[in-house]
Amino acid sequence: MTERDRPLPDVETIAAAYGVAADPAFGAVAPPLYLSSTYEFAGYERPRVYDYGRAGNPTRDMLADALAELEGGAGAVVTSSGMAALDLLAGGLRVGALVVAPHDCYGGTMRLLKARAERGQIGLRLVDQGDAAALDAALEASPALVLIETPSNPLMRVVDIAALAGRAKAAGAEVAVDNTFLSPAIQRPILLGADYVIHSTTKYLNGHSDVIGGAVVAADRGKAEQLRQWANVVGSAGAPFDAWLTLRGLRTLFARLERQQANAMAVAQYLESHRAVAKVHYPGLRSHPGHGVASRQQRGFGAMLSFELAGGVEAVRRFLPAVRFFTLAESLGGVESLVAHPATMTHADMGDEARAVAGISDGLLRFSIGLEAEKDLIAGLEEGLAACA
Repeated sequence: MTERDRPLPDVETIAAAYGVAADPAFGAVAPPLYLSSTYEFAGYERPRVYDYGRAGNPTRDMLADALAELEGGAGAVVTSSGMAALDLLAGGLRVGALVVAPHDCYGGTMRLLKARAERGQIGLRLVDQGDAAALDAALEASPALVLIETPSNPLMRVVDIAALAGRAKAAGAEVAVDNTFLSPAIQRPILLGADYVIHSTTKYLNGHSDVIGGAVVAADRGKAEQLRQWANVVGSAGAPFDAWLTLRGLRTLFARLERQQANAMAVAQYLESHRAVAKVHYPGLRSHPGHGVASRQQRGFGAMLSFELAGGVEAVRRFLPAVRFFTLAESLGGVESLVAHPATMTHADMGDEARAVAGISDGLLRFSIGLEAEKDLIAGLEEGLAACA
């Protein structure tokens, strides 16, 4: 059988083995880390594949290639953060181009898009993408880019990527999906019609809370090259060591998420039955309005969830110091369980009015579920919720 005839490896194999034993110099099993900022020319007017670290780096490119294969894309660019990845798309748009984004998107995403809109660099419409009439009205304005975040941060709202992408493209827009919450282990938006996938690689792809990074994966090879060139122009490329750590984290992505989402389901079911909890937002629950769509377009339900305490913000004040095994911190996707209060942490910059429109209450808490023993997480929750009584 020739190389061309061999079937492509499964995504689990790509994550575990991309770049393994690919070192031509010494046969190292683990991919080498190239830290050099500059590279020797072969001679006068004879640059090699790499000449300067901002434009290209072998370690960073190995991660980019792995992410492109995992997402089913044609190419990828690794950036210095998830925000840099989003801005690589937004900053490359023509002046005045309209961006349609979710009204309940991540606070940092909203902050960035509003800042560019206030400077007249883009137009911006924040829309409830689950509202067909509101979405149609936005699409009639001929947007250049429709940004999708599913599940949304922090309310875990789910939208049908294939259906929304079809409507957006019919209106002449490109489609970008923030896949940070699920990763390609659970959801592959390009296969559902997206033009771009955005990641904060800080989160599940790295998985160990020790890297800041981002990536954009493009479905089209030409668009991927344009993004790569623009990243060189604006200098948003990620650091080689961060790329190396992320590639190492990628090796265990599927194994981590399998355990984490099992823990998340147990936590969601426990919370749903507790009298101190008013509502649980987790697409894995049959009570979740997006459960059916999530079941179709995802391979699982992820390890992120949020819930409303019946006692509101006063219950939050009592819960947080009492809960065990959940660290009060921003970010997500690491091996440890975290709890965040969106109204005062991740979404504080939205302001009271925007949070109210989005449905983000002061009694809402967001969990990133880790790899701890299920029984310990439940026991820790019991202590926290007992303090709310």
